[in-house]
Amino acid sequence: MGHRFTLHFTHLPTIQRVLYTCTLCVLVLGYVFAMIYIVASHHGRDGNPMITVKDIAIAYGGSKTGTKLESALRGPMSGMLPADENLQIVAWLQSGAPKKVYDQELKTIFDDRCIACHNNRNPHLPSLEDFAGVSAMAEQDRGVDLFTLVRVSHIHLFGLTFIFFIIGGIFMHAHFKHEWLKIAIIITPFVTIVIDVASWYVTKYFEPFAYVVIGSGALMGLSFGVQFVVSLYQMWFYKLPDEVQQRFYCSTVPDGE
Repeated sequence: MGHRFTLHFTHLPTIQRVLYTCTLCVLVLGYVFAMIYIVASHHGRDGNPMITVKDIAIAYGGSKTGTKLESALRGPMSGMLPADENLQIVAWLQSGAPKKVYDQELKTIFDDRCIACHNNRNPHLPSLEDFAGVSAMAEQDRGVDLFTLVRVSHIHLFGLTFIFFIIGGIFMHAHFKHEWLKIAIIITPFVTIVIDVASWYVTKYFEPFAYVVIGSGALMGLSFGVQFVVSLYQMWFYKLPDEVQQRFYCSTVPDGE
């Protein structure tokens, strides 16, 4: 028998390529929405409307100077209420968050703008139904707590591993002149997943590591993009070189035939 190798896309039945194409398109759509969510949930924490390295550092390690609620109002929650009400709450927080002012001026704002989501019935979000709940968010912003990081870590690790297992299983049918390059592209997201999650914990205590969070995420996205584009291109538009076609023929025809 000749040398056996993974079947190229052009040797797969049309129905299998259609299945792979649909899978890739839905996954890339999900990835785009995930990126939009990351930007929306992290931007603005440092006062700059664009997402920055400082935003990432604040998200995991806290602002060190402001409160949890202030950080949220400057960042992901900035568009949830009018600017004047946002500034009114921030000014109240910076004045020490007195209960009298809350009762007279701010409770109505929280009731109208916040408690539809931030209530005692939603265990995943802090409750802002009363002064006790708001006061808990008026404490110094120390970033994501370790329990939340652990909870998000295992979801992140399991979810992305399944996603890149699927994408890698499709991409392995692509032809590369240098096999080591294809292997490197497949391995990259799995390595960056581990680095990304580990860097969350380090960033919580060492701000400059936020660059590693961004770098690992960028490498992961680059690998995703390469596998998506190369797979779709070779699946429908690419023609294998003649010498590769001949090698495939020799590997599939029994000796002596």
